[in-house]
Amino acid sequence: MAERLLYEGKAKKVFTTDEEGVLLHRFKDDATAFNAKKRGSWAGKGRANAAISAAVFEYLEANGIPTHFIERVDETTLKTRRLEMLPVEVIVRNVAAGSLARLIGYEEGTELKAPIVELCYKDDALGDPMLNWYHFRELGVSDADLEFCEELGLRVNGLLWPFFDERGIVLVDFKIEVGRDAGGTLMLADEISPDTCRFWDKTSGEKLDKDRFRRDLGGVEEAYEDMLRRVTG
Repeated sequence: MAERLLYEGKAKKVFTTDEEGVLLHRFKDDATAFNAKKRGSWAGKGRANAAISAAVFEYLEANGIPTHFIERVDETTLKTRRLEMLPVEVIVRNVAAGSLARLIGYEEGTELKAPIVELCYKDDALGDPMLNWYHFRELGVSDADLEFCEELGLRVNGLLWPFFDERGIVLVDFKIEVGRDAGGTLMLADEISPDTCRFWDKTSGEKLDKDRFRRDLGGVEEAYEDMLRRVTG
């Protein structure tokens, strides 16, 4: 399969292929935090994120969620549908942590009364700010697309909460992205991994995600491997 680099992001390289409308997402071992102000890497990160994302996408597809996922090609590479991405990051929160704890003055670890959905403008130069619907309308995003984003976030949360709970994990929060295929269908994109979710051990509260890197907690490679074992069996 012929490959040509389309773009390189913080955690993945994306390639075009000779298949119409098909991309390859190759996960890197590189890590960034605080809008790429902090950088690092560790062995096996790309492999873990690719495998976890593939397993979660398969589970969501089997439960009626449309995704860009086609198949896992090798240890670090996923084949996906090519989408026109919305400039929206959808964040769903079940437990107060990170920026939400600071925003509303909750102690980290406080369980929320109901899931909170945040919509952020995907723009690295601006720091991916949280915006409301009025802002997104100004930026040309339709109400129908915003409604889809919010509903998709809640549907995904409703499926992933028990999925991870069965594996001894609290799904604290997660970020997803949304894109439109050539036929106009909106669907889940990007990845679902310890890079884009907060995972806490249900018994100990131990963090099993990128917060170990952000906060210099150590044991980050072991945390990703632990999540890989729990998700893929």
